[in-house]
Amino acid sequence: MSSASIHIQGTGDDPAVRAAKWLTGTIDTLLGEARSKSALLTELSLEPADRQAAQAGLNAFCADRIRRYLTAADQALYAPAAGAGPTRLLVTALRIQHRSIADDIADLETASTADRARAAARSLVTMLESCLEIQKSVLLPALAELPGADLAGLVQDMGAVLAGKHLEKPDELDVREIPHGQRHPRIFGTYARLGEGESFVLVNNHDPKPLRREFDTAFPGQYAWDYLERGPARWRVRIGRATATH
Repeated sequence: MSSASIHIQGTGDDPAVRAAKWLTGTIDTLLGEARSKSALLTELSLEPADRQAAQAGLNAFCADRIRRYLTAADQALYAPAAGAGPTRLLVTALRIQHRSIADDIADLETASTADRARAAARSLVTMLESCLEIQKSVLLPALAELPGADLAGLVQDMGAVLAGKHLEKPDELDVREIPHGQRHPRIFGTYARLGEGESFVLVNNHDPKPLRREFDTAFPGQYAWDYLERGPARWRVRIGRATATH
């Protein structure tokens, strides 16, 4: 082990502490910019041309920064926690907030009057404040304590998505050497990286029926599950993201 990898848990050298600090700073910056751009619409009496420019600027910020951030949070932070008992309901609540934020963004994009734009902007900031505060004060500590979830690695993945990169998607995930209590976050994290119609093969030393029940709870109707090998010593299951039907 190199000296660069040695650290004291809970100190500034701890990768988990550094990761939490980076994510907290990223959240604060995003929220600060959202508040300032929203304030142009909600707190100032602007001429029509200036209001339209301010609304267009907020729309662009939402389309680029906010949507990209929420996508990165879902892929890197929520997915590993979606199947774990202590964090499953928390992730469900956060994803509901994401949908509300998306609705506010849509309302802002289509707002044709100053009153509608102000209402959408106020609602957007309120929902964003709530969502990001829960991420900081509830989700981060929960992830730090979740068996099998490497907070530093998860935040690194999130930074990669924010930078426009695609997370690596293994064709096969062998969890037989991973302790039982640490397997599911790794599996759900792998699933989150799949696009529509993509899949990976899970290799396990037992029939992963409990995992399938967790998928039913976290992703009902959104995944495919096909047994390729049924024991007794090795089980192989192809898990895929279902293709959306229109």
